[in-house]
Amino acid sequence: MATHTFLPVNQKEIQALGWEAPDFIYVTGDAYVDHPSFGPAIISRVLESNGFKVAMMPQPDFRNPESLRAMGTPRLGFLICGGNMDTMVNHYTVAKKKRDRDAYSPGGKMGLRPDRATIVYGKILRKYFPNTPIIIGGIEASLRRMAHYDYWSDTVMRSILIDSCADLLSYGMGERSIVEIAKALDEGKMVREITDIRGTVYKTKKLPENFSGIMLPHFTEITADKKTFAQSFYTQYQNTDPFYAQTLAEPYENCFIVQNPPSMPLSQSEMDRVYALPYVRRAHPMYEAAGGIPATEEIQFSITSSRGCFGACSFCALTFHQGRIIQSRSHESILREAERLTWEPDFKGYINDVGGPTANFRKPACKKQLTKGACKARQCLFPDVCPNMEVDHSDYLTLLRKLRALPRVKKVFIRSGIRFDYLLADKKHDSIIKEFCEHHISGQLKVAPEHIADPVLSLMGKPKKAVYERFLKSYADANRALGKNQFVVPYLMSSHPGSTLKEAISLAEYLRDIGYRPEQVQDFYPTPSTISTCMYYTGYDPRTMKKVYVPTTPHEKAMQRALIQYRNPKNKELVTEALRLAHREDLIGTGRHCLVQGKQYHRWNEKPKPRRR
Repeated sequence: MATHTFLPVNQKEIQALGWEAPDFIYVTGDAYVDHPSFGPAIISRVLESNGFKVAMMPQPDFRNPESLRAMGTPRLGFLICGGNMDTMVNHYTVAKKKRDRDAYSPGGKMGLRPDRATIVYGKILRKYFPNTPIIIGGIEASLRRMAHYDYWSDTVMRSILIDSCADLLSYGMGERSIVEIAKALDEGKMVREITDIRGTVYKTKKLPENFSGIMLPHFTEITADKKTFAQSFYTQYQNTDPFYAQTLAEPYENCFIVQNPPSMPLSQSEMDRVYALPYVRRAHPMYEAAGGIPATEEIQFSITSSRGCFGACSFCALTFHQGRIIQSRSHESILREAERLTWEPDFKGYINDVGGPTANFRKPACKKQLTKGACKARQCLFPDVCPNMEVDHSDYLTLLRKLRALPRVKKVFIRSGIRFDYLLADKKHDSIIKEFCEHHISGQLKVAPEHIADPVLSLMGKPKKAVYERFLKSYADANRALGKNQFVVPYLMSSHPGSTLKEAISLAEYLRDIGYRPEQVQDFYPTPSTISTCMYYTGYDPRTMKKVYVPTTPHEKAMQRALIQYRNPKNKELVTEALRLAHREDLIGTGRHCLVQGKQYHRWNEKPKPRRR
């Protein structure tokens, strides 16, 4: 088996390769992990495969700006990525408290990258390299490409392209656009002249005379009026499909930010080539003394089989980043990667995951999406499964069977999430669930109903409670038939727009009835460029422009979170207050149906008897 090597990370290694200068220097807020689960690894290897020399500059010392000059001037330009996560999400909890661990840094150490890393790195590089092209990309840049609500400052911020002082922004999955940008620069084109590449955003003083795209409201208009912000956001949302999206222009005082239509989806053969590139599949050895990179533990023996998601949950940014059209790798490509994994010295026989944003999405929702894109006026799964959807799990099941038949493979797990409404839409769902339970689940299956109150689920773009209960019954029946004692662990979200105390109490009552005690609860986190974040900021559902109730005060959010963990004695006062405010004193007392009763509180730390679901 060929030995793959890391790209150079300092001037000494660049010289050892005999390079006069790299074509690109890639500055990233994450530690250097050469694994296809990391965007910088993919982009750097794609450029390398197209003949470009790339040097990596992971986590430069932003407190010492001179550190960003250490590798000199690249021949073609700098690339910047804040990391695999938006840096503000990486650094702060939903309560805006500083996290104490960064899974993408050596030893989990916090503080090795700045807040808003893309902006900070960009400003430093522009100061020292005023004439060198700077191209930004990754999730942080992609979701902030136009004016956006920023939860941490509670303001509407300008396009990150302006604040970072960069020349060009590559959004979405950038394999196509970055190669086109690199070739244009290599041919001698000025970066300001690169204005026609799909999947890019550029700034200009003047729009072309023949501009035929959509003019969004001026930045001052959307900052002055929340309804205008919501309308502008939804125009952007409706132009995320590569088949029919139009060019968008957002005016500012001194310039326009212009977004070209998204890149076209990769074909299966193109996906296969991307994942066949010579990744080392590990963190750089320079991090070993610090304890390695925690984020690699889960992905080291995981396999990406697809990208994109037609689930289109309101609180998820995938529509803006990966899009709604599924792109998948061939079985042969995935099996080659799996076979290589089995020879890794640390491999113990377990493939941790085979999936993507949603594990059981392996093909577009319908044939129409391959030529005309995803429907503009409706979603594939919400409010009900589209009658034109082609629901078929046979390809995914065949892939899983091939993988578990490989020598040295003991178990193949599914951990990236199952969309249970899509699964139930398959006529063979009972046998499929049974096969999942028999071979691909170990004790518990994590699913994401998110809530059980239909009014909240409707705003989330999630299936109704009744659909989730149908899935639970089928799951329980399958495990009973197999003689297995396996459970469902539901992901639940508090304080999503539309959730009043009434809906929060309904969720608490549901948890009481099923005997489930969640150890962790996720408050709704308003991250950039989601429908739910737009609702949170404006109070309007941008799809209908109807007003939406939004729990925004820390105290109300604390009450809604406490209701989900009503058995915790620390939450007794908050739960009692919430019940009284909602006029649900019937749930305070000594009855078995009560949420607040003395007998339960001293039992919080006892391990509950699990109930088979």
